[in-house]
Amino acid sequence: MFDKLKQYKDLAGQAKLLQNQLESEQVEIEKDGIKLVMSGNQKIISIDINSDLKHEEIEKILPEIFDQALKKVQRIMVEKFQSENINIPNQ
Repeated sequence: MFDKLKQYKDLAGQAKLLQNQLESEQVEIEKDGIKLVMSGNQKIISIDINSDLKHEEIEKILPEIFDQALKKVQRIMVEKFQSENINIPNQ
C-alpha cells in the first residue's frame, strides 16, 4: 500500500514538473488574418484579428485555428510525457 502511495507522490511530482515545462512552450497559428497564440498548458495567450475581417469570416476561422493550436499543444504534451518516461502505476 505504501508503495502505491509513493508511486502516486512521484507521479504528482513528475506531473508538476511537466506542467512547468509546458507553461514555457507556445504555439502560434495564423490563418486568413487571425493569429492565435496558446501556451503548452492550453491557455490562450493572445488573439489578433485583422479589423478588415467580417464577422462571418471570424466565426469560421476562429474555431479552425483554435483546433489546430490544441492539436499542436497536445502533440507537444505527448512528446514531453514520453521524454520524461512518466509511467502511470497500475491500480
